Amino acid sequence: MNLTDPRVRADLGLLLARAFVGLVFAFHGSQKLFGWFGGYGLEATGQWMESIGIPFGTVSALLAGAAELGGGLLLIAGLLQPLVAVPLVVTMLVAALTAHQGFAAQAGGMEYPLTLAFVTAGLGLTGAGRFALGARAAESPVASGAPAAGARA
Repeated sequence: MNLTDPRVRADLGLLLARAFVGLVFAFHGSQKLFGWFGGYGLEATGQWMESIGIPFGTVSALLAGAAELGGGLLLIAGLLQPLVAVPLVVTMLVAALTAHQGFAAQAGGMEYPLTLAFVTAGLGLTGAGRFALGARAAESPVASGAPAAGARA
């Protein structure tokens, strides 16, 4: 690996961003779904969501938690990144607009979920880079539309 190659540095940057943002999402999703890491679990999170006006609290908590946990793990792995970014961005925009007032994170504002939404949108647009499990699939002849070795045209 040649660290003087700008493409290698860009792919390492994508790996670092994917890994940390994915970890944050997985952490928060596991709090919502299972109550791990000081979270409240599915039922209590659902009740809280209903208390702030989000309909179908338990279902909403399940969908948000599953998007965060599953999406976070897929971001870390670098799989299905453009597709995975969509529910994560939507979840963070809903969080920003319903659970946060103002902008400053210190005052309970939407700074943090908006940051996650925009970074995730950027990752979805750029792709996972070559240091991802999905990179091999993207390079395969099947994924690229190229004929497989030995195939007749």
